[in-house]
Amino acid sequence: MFENLKKYKILLASKSPRRRELLSQLRIPFNVISLGGIDETYPASMPADDIPLYLANVKADAYLKTIHDNEMLITADTLVISEDRVLGKPAGHDEAVEMLRELSGKTHKVITGVCISTHVRRTSFSVITEVSFAELSDEAIEYYVENFLPYDKAGAYGIQEWIGCVAVKSINGSFYNVMGLPVHQLYKELMNF
Repeated sequence: MFENLKKYKILLASKSPRRRELLSQLRIPFNVISLGGIDETYPASMPADDIPLYLANVKADAYLKTIHDNEMLITADTLVISEDRVLGKPAGHDEAVEMLRELSGKTHKVITGVCISTHVRRTSFSVITEVSFAELSDEAIEYYVENFLPYDKAGAYGIQEWIGCVAVKSINGSFYNVMGLPVHQLYKELMNF
């Protein structure tokens, strides 16, 4: 298995421990690399659903200058979209609380864009998962933010944490996509690369 990948050294360009954990579950050897200072702005007129794939490609462009011919690069970006409002990583406590209040009692989308690149080939895709939250009390939101510090997570929550147990009523799509990497689709794309 994975014969088509053996000629590549696979690189995951991500600071996310969750992405590392999810990719490792595929049992494909890889190394983690990380660059700082990538400009992750996007055109203001861009539809919210297109932003994660756009940013995954922006990251790929930045990293591609640093990789060798025998290396394969995986980049990704995850955003939470609530009624066309983009919820990235919160800047601090107050913004995390505000985001969770925004998600409380509603259905939102989690979209991850993924890009697989070498110097001669690139394929990219995005996956959408719908997540429905129960109503959350201010007390529950404060408890979560103070105890789990979700400042490195889009939408200010990790579905695999306490908040996922108490807030998520239903999910339509990939659970792992909500964690930050749609491994089912990634596996399919890697096998066909």
